[in-house]
Amino acid sequence: MRFATLGPDDSNHALILRRYLAERGLERASITLVDAFPSAFESLVARRLDYVLQVTAHPAHADCVGRYMHRAFPVDSFIAASRPLAIVARRDRPRPCSLALQPATRHYTDLADWPEQREMPTIVAVAEAVLDGEVDAGLMAEEMVERHADRLRLIRSLGAALDTWVLFGHRPLDRGPMLWPEAPITERFRNACQAPSPGR
Repeated sequence: MRFATLGPDDSNHALILRRYLAERGLERASITLVDAFPSAFESLVARRLDYVLQVTAHPAHADCVGRYMHRAFPVDSFIAASRPLAIVARRDRPRPCSLALQPATRHYTDLADWPEQREMPTIVAVAEAVLDGEVDAGLMAEEMVERHADRLRLIRSLGAALDTWVLFGHRPLDRGPMLWPEAPITERFRNACQAPSPGR
């Protein structure tokens, strides 16, 4: 089976796809990492790929759903946490002003103190821009501080984003739309229905 998602190799998409395949017992499946989703979806509908994984928070998600309607079909979905994120600055910039970010992360924290903001395609590209000195700071994986402790410093830890992920295939499922009967949320619903009403 041939799967694809957004690269590079240490992107959140690549991380989550590998976790997903391991959970499904598909560690031997082939993985293609792409620079942008349209090329992955084109390969999917041409049947050069079997599946494409995409996070719903990605700016291209709505466009891909609309553009490939009736040609690329959602066949699985799940909730997963990303790598913990943080605002990280270069050590040699004591008063950082410029910040790089991936657009989907723009509202993860208040960025009003950053007068210059530059968009990057991935959080990996953000880290590279900071390390290359193109910008003073970036919203990136917090682990980059440990990896480059001599060059980077932590400004603010943001934690991991909890996102919804969709797996697309080139064929719809044999059955129609379906709900997971024993999804964890059902226990919360049952408890809420059994709880006494306020005032009783």
